[in-house]
Amino acid sequence: MSGPAFDALAAAGVPYRVLRYGAVRSVAEAAAVRGVAVADVVKTLVVRRGDDDFLFVLVPGDRVISWPKLRTVLGVSRLSMPDADTAKAVTGYERGTITPFGSTTRWPVIADERIRGRQITLGAGEHGVAVAVTADDALRAVDATLADVTEPGPDR
Repeated sequence: MSGPAFDALAAAGVPYRVLRYGAVRSVAEAAAVRGVAVADVVKTLVVRRGDDDFLFVLVPGDRVISWPKLRTVLGVSRLSMPDADTAKAVTGYERGTITPFGSTTRWPVIADERIRGRQITLGAGEHGVAVAVTADDALRAVDATLADVTEPGPDR
């Protein structure tokens, strides 16, 4: 496999398995086609701290960002989510494919602590493609900060 995400995974020495599937419309569908629990579909979200200041937040599929917790971890009073065009401009990836691996800019990564010690799946920079990785390998490779930054999703 080639492409920015795969090249970055290889360069970081992170073993991965490629998962190919068709279009999905939800995290639950993604989990089903990837053959994993919803919690093991890790969403990579782009968050804006300020002008030209972004970061990635890795969120288990069954959870959502807790904005108060994330603001506390980052020591800021305001955060926002960029629109789809801005997210693509600052990462090189379309929504639904975003990964911290191979992004056009190496933004900081905050990962929810619940990811640690698990086998997870992440976007791989293309629609219908993901990678299965050991979370600890991936977190080390992107120098992630682990913290409690999520809360249960609306369906939990």
